[in-house]
Amino acid sequence: MIVDCAIYRDGHRADGPEDFSDAVGEARSAGGFVWIGLHEPTEEEFDLVTQEFGLHPLAVEDALKAHQRPKLEVYEDSLFAVLKPVVYDAESDAVSTGELMLFMGDAFVVVVRHGEGAPLKAVRQRLEQEPKLLGKGPTAVLYAIADATVDHYLDVAVELQNDLEELEAEVFSPDGGGSRHTASRIYNFKRQILEFRRATGPLAPPLARLSGTGAVGAGVPFVNEKARPFFRDVSDHLTRVNESVEGLDRLVSDILSAHLAQTSVRQNDDMRKISAWAAMAAVPTMVAGVYGMNFDHMPELRWEWGYPAVIVVMAVLEVLLYRTFKSRGWL
Repeated sequence: MIVDCAIYRDGHRADGPEDFSDAVGEARSAGGFVWIGLHEPTEEEFDLVTQEFGLHPLAVEDALKAHQRPKLEVYEDSLFAVLKPVVYDAESDAVSTGELMLFMGDAFVVVVRHGEGAPLKAVRQRLEQEPKLLGKGPTAVLYAIADATVDHYLDVAVELQNDLEELEAEVFSPDGGGSRHTASRIYNFKRQILEFRRATGPLAPPLARLSGTGAVGAGVPFVNEKARPFFRDVSDHLTRVNESVEGLDRLVSDILSAHLAQTSVRQNDDMRKISAWAAMAAVPTMVAGVYGMNFDHMPELRWEWGYPAVIVVMAVLEVLLYRTFKSRGWL
């Protein structure tokens, strides 16, 4: 359950005690904080953490069940934040999301991770190499995790843009747009963008609040006021991501409309060709039908050159129809 547990004093790491229940007291006495990382704990495993850190039961329930929207909630003794890291598999064109549940108090940070798309190990290593930043306390951890998550959003947005350009080229190619699987690929791509938007869109209000630009003007408890410019920078990056997502969604819709229009045009062309060939087949059928009637007295019926004349007339009519339809682009 516990991936990592350490106490940080003045930006430097000190291994946490074997019993992490003593970690908060030890961190407070040393003027530092404890950072505990957990991966998909069960309710029984998380009970001890809840008791030791005094976490709010509603936030604990959200952390255990997961499937939460990105949000920021303030409780009496802690701050609770939810972020959704995103992973994009370019081979299968699939966007998958994980979840990070972060509890933050005056001298502790507890991060619960669900799924695999979470950059926590790299974040911890980077922070440990920047003692000055890590010395800012739990706020630095919240900022670093949010910054790494949003920066990865930018990478995913670029990958989606590249794949969408390939899909666009396929749709507008002479033969690729007619593939029976093209429409399903476009719909699947739109679904992946929707999944991406579910991770990025709801995160904007929490970051605006942390940066002091939200509707709530007051500061956020347990967050250093001097960190506002840093969260504002993360918020700006997220705005770029959301604008990219909006642009991708509109472009996918336009590509789908263009594909459907192309399909309709091809169907009309096919119908014109079928109609033209049917009209050409109708002429000899009509002539043959007339001379197939059982009447004793019919023009040219007993004329020696009647049969060749009828064949020649049908051939001439067929050639005239073919040239007419060809000149109009029906064949």
